[in-house]
Amino acid sequence: MTALFALATSFLWGLADFGGGLLTRRTPALTVVVVSQSIATVVLGAIVLATGAWSEAGPRLWFAVAAGLVGPVAMLAFYKALALGPMGVVSPLGSIGVAVPVGVGLVLGERPGLMQFVGIAVAVAGIVLAGGPQFRGAPVQRQAVLLTLLAAFGFGAVMALIAEASSTLTGLFLALFVQRVTNVVAGGTALYVSVRRGGTAPPRVAWRSLPAFAFVGLADVAANGTYALAAQRGPVAVAAVLASLYPVVTALAARGFLRERLRAVQAAGAGLALVGSVLLATG
Repeated sequence: MTALFALATSFLWGLADFGGGLLTRRTPALTVVVVSQSIATVVLGAIVLATGAWSEAGPRLWFAVAAGLVGPVAMLAFYKALALGPMGVVSPLGSIGVAVPVGVGLVLGERPGLMQFVGIAVAVAGIVLAGGPQFRGAPVQRQAVLLTLLAAFGFGAVMALIAEASSTLTGLFLALFVQRVTNVVAGGTALYVSVRRGGTAPPRVAWRSLPAFAFVGLADVAANGTYALAAQRGPVAVAAVLASLYPVVTALAARGFLRERLRAVQAAGAGLALVGSVLLATG
């Protein structure tokens, strides 16, 4: 079940990133974060009320609060790094955040088997290559590298934190709700401060665009949920690596919907990632 939930996480995160990337082409990134997460918060609030998840409140929710604070910072840093580019360097470099939950799992005493270690190595190599790294080309700005590393650490930290935020299914609903409320408060505060300091006011979101925002927000929150379930049912190191295959999904979605051609290195990376997934799932 760990492999199944973790692969579902990759699928959902990959589609959420693809949808978010399309939205940010015409809407500021901070607006995309706030609106999509607000919709997810409303839906999760309804689920919490319907399931009585409030009874699961406890000290572990502070992990969800921490994840909610780190997540928007990581996302905005990643979008800024992509703007500075080149994307072919930023995208695969951002995937090294998987080292955070893997490291946490090892510190907590998890020891994957030999085949799983091989699978981790193969899958991580595939993830990096699937991003289409540029081995030659324009120099990379130091700021872009620093922002990407910040985003990578943030994404990995969110994975580690959300896995510790609950131990039951209803508790997970509450943890995800708290995380999203924190996301919206943090993002909304940043948006307010930006406007107060003379920044451009966010554009009004058209009603016809709300389904797209809802898809991004709900896919992202569902991915967090399936990852938490994966980490609770098996080794965190295995769950984290399988969940980090989302760049492959994003690349394939771009190929299918936008007719973007995969470079040879991306195709090779996708193949390696799938091989690594099989090794992890069967090891």
